[in-house]
Amino acid sequence: FANLKKLGIDVSIKPLPYEAPSTTPFPDDTENRSYDKEYVGRFHKTMVAVDQVLNEFRGRFLGKSTPVHMFWHSFDLALTRFSGKRVAVRQGANRVEREAYSHEVISFGFWFGDDKVPAPAFYSYTAPEPEGLADEPLSPSEARWNESNGAHLALLMYEDVRSVADPNTAILGFLESAYQAGAKRAGWDTEHFMLAPL
Repeated sequence: FANLKKLGIDVSIKPLPYEAPSTTPFPDDTENRSYDKEYVGRFHKTMVAVDQVLNEFRGRFLGKSTPVHMFWHSFDLALTRFSGKRVAVRQGANRVEREAYSHEVISFGFWFGDDKVPAPAFYSYTAPEPEGLADEPLSPSEARWNESNGAHLALLMYEDVRSVADPNTAILGFLESAYQAGAKRAGWDTEHFMLAPL
């Protein structure tokens, strides 16, 4: 931070975990966090493969989208597409949520699970969620809508993907079906955003 201060940039950072089980400030967290090299290697290999598929999917969209990125608090790789339409921000949204959800979005990603989904999965959600979203079909047949707190998350479990002959095609099919579901119900101009074949 000293170099930033030399440039006249005053930075204030809260050294606390965000949306994580631990609430211990980082400077005070001295507990040993050893890891298993084999599992870290598997994690890395999985994330590299998922990154490639998400980037391929990103390249099919002409509209504004984020790069594939990692959320450090939940360790998910994510990608978001934007319709360009502003929306009213929900009451009680924090500063991050106000910025993230100021426009219609359809988000996609992969994470290793949590208390509600205790296994690795690919996911997608549309925000704000349009009426009837969960009535739309998902592909492949193993994909499903998961309801939590009145919102729906499209899910394709990682274990299901591992068992198919062509995992990339299954993942891309899932992502596309979730996009089509959200875009249809939210009234996006999908033709406008579609990349024409070369």
